[in-house]
Amino acid sequence: MHLRFLLALAIPAFAAEPAQVLDLWPGTPPGEMNASGEEKNTSEPGKGLVAGRELIRLGNVTKPQLHVFLPPKDKANGTCVVVCPGGGFNILAWDLEGTEVADWLNSIGVAAAVLKYRVPTAKFEPKWLGPQMDGQRAISLVRSRAGEWGLDPARIGVLGFSAGGCLTVRLALEFSKRTYAPIDDIDKASCRPDFAAPIYGAYSYDDKTGKLRDDVIVPKDAPPLFFVHAWDDRIDPRNSLLLAAAAKAVGVPAEVHLYDTGGHGYGLRYVKEQPVTTWPARCAEWMGRNGWLTRK
Repeated sequence: MHLRFLLALAIPAFAAEPAQVLDLWPGTPPGEMNASGEEKNTSEPGKGLVAGRELIRLGNVTKPQLHVFLPPKDKANGTCVVVCPGGGFNILAWDLEGTEVADWLNSIGVAAAVLKYRVPTAKFEPKWLGPQMDGQRAISLVRSRAGEWGLDPARIGVLGFSAGGCLTVRLALEFSKRTYAPIDDIDKASCRPDFAAPIYGAYSYDDKTGKLRDDVIVPKDAPPLFFVHAWDDRIDPRNSLLLAAAAKAVGVPAEVHLYDTGGHGYGLRYVKEQPVTTWPARCAEWMGRNGWLTRK
């Protein structure tokens, strides 16, 4: 079996500790927040399992942070991915779609910066605005620390799931203008990701019109895109398919993996009966073909 495939499936049950945890903002974040208590895991023991395992559903996040995971120096290739967990903009699937993803990325030599963006924001309009501020700031922060962490500032990507996939799309398409007023030197670094991977992304497709939302526009200078979706996902796969078609129309490279079954919210947890859960191998191959896994 291909070594990269084995690495993609060998996700540890428990993530390593981050090398650094950084607050995104020097003070109160711009934009709205709607927490109603202390930050905590809202999962109930034994309920809502994924691949037979519990997960952390982190709620009431009011202090956006980056949890930075660096690969071993002998594997590091200079690429970094900002990881955006999903959770409907109500919670963050912190390990399932965050720290476990960091472990996988580190295993293929890629640094990971797991984004703890503010939640809940689902009742706001648009629900992703505060998280988008956090995401733009996160990309600039990573790029500003590239020298310190041994990164190539031209190889900073973003990958997210479900609502985090929506955030990934917004970061990939709407980088020409910040969603907040720049506050310091960090914001002098570009917030444009160099590649983006929305995994079962949400909130781009309008089921009332059967089209992309009017505000989802792919610019000609958008980064290369990698999509994963299952046909039977409750989040309509046209979120990915129509975005890929829009990218094609303006000449932006895209790769799409659409599986017949798989549902939603599997993260990187391997299920033998669901080929969709082998997507990390396909993503690693895509990254390799584009040179993002080549050591600098």
